[in-house]
Amino acid sequence: MLTPRTTLARRVTAAFDASPARIPVLVGGCGSGRTTVLRQLRERIGRTAVQHIDVERVATTPERFRQAVTTVSPFPVSDPAAHQGARASFDATLAFFAGARTPASEPATFLLDEFLELRTFESFPGLRRVLHDCIDGLAASGNRFVLTSRYVARTLRLLRDHPARFEVIQMPALTAEDTSDILGPTAAPGGGDNDAHEADFLARTVQSLADGRPSYVRALADELAVLREHGGPGGGDPISALAGLLAPGGRLAKQCEFSYELRLHRARGYGALKAILEILGEEEGLTLTEISQRLQRTPGSTKDYLSWLEDVDLVTSRQKRYTFTDPLLRVWVRLHCRASAPSDDDLAREVHRYALPRLPAQTEPPPVAHTEPAFAMAGGPASGIIEID
Repeated sequence: MLTPRTTLARRVTAAFDASPARIPVLVGGCGSGRTTVLRQLRERIGRTAVQHIDVERVATTPERFRQAVTTVSPFPVSDPAAHQGARASFDATLAFFAGARTPASEPATFLLDEFLELRTFESFPGLRRVLHDCIDGLAASGNRFVLTSRYVARTLRLLRDHPARFEVIQMPALTAEDTSDILGPTAAPGGGDNDAHEADFLARTVQSLADGRPSYVRALADELAVLREHGGPGGGDPISALAGLLAPGGRLAKQCEFSYELRLHRARGYGALKAILEILGEEEGLTLTEISQRLQRTPGSTKDYLSWLEDVDLVTSRQKRYTFTDPLLRVWVRLHCRASAPSDDDLAREVHRYALPRLPAQTEPPPVAHTEPAFAMAGGPASGIIEID
């Protein structure tokens, strides 16, 4: 389990209690903890009063989606009959979301994880505006909803012209204190002042290397625990742990590959987009003109490619210069988007290149407290020096 995001949970429940009630929309990249927060909310509210729906897993056809939602729902289904046609089935699902009540006849709460995956239904007759219809239907309901998405730019664009009832909440990065909680005994092997200082430095280092992303922090914490348990070299070295995790078959290598492929397949222009990511892997902070020259495409087509990458949050533009949104994904691209697997030397070089600028400033440990001795050397002044045979 990730560190409970109590402040975030309070903000979500405060949105429920507002007048008029708001609909929280949690947005953040892969591994930012959105699903974990939904599970914590389900336990906090009570399973008989809330339904968690993984939209990404069950958004196949509108008919089967409705069946998947109502079959396992804790709320009574007033109209279990099958509906003919895609539009009728989706309307029936929206009506269920809007009118469902708990067994105690109180408003129901729905947690819709990855709600943007409803766009799968856009290819069915009458559902070209399925996401807009969904947003309008939820906004008009008296029930409570929490939505999540890994696609920040798309979510903001969808909600831009919709009712103010929706409250977009960016998933916060983990703090050094959160990271220390996740590291647990790994960060505090002893109990002295120096150990506390080293534990704080380790937590700040891991938080920085992981860019505050919960899944990356968890992977580093687990790897450090394994290294420490086996007493191998680098047992307390997060840079060595990061190198191991980014090696072929490593845990973070697999996570980055998943995020890379998932987002590219949700975008247009697959091959050209991969080429741009490789260009930015070589050098970040390039302008549109510089990228188009290296891509050997026109500025107009390159601008389209970059907008598609921004649409799935793979790149970010600041002052007309483009960088990776996830800095660790850039390391993965440099290591693995090549003709052959990286060598150990490649791993060490790239991980150190990434890590060294991110290491927190090392501060001096607190001075060890000294007490004046209760006696002086025999025959001499009270110098405070004790000779030991």
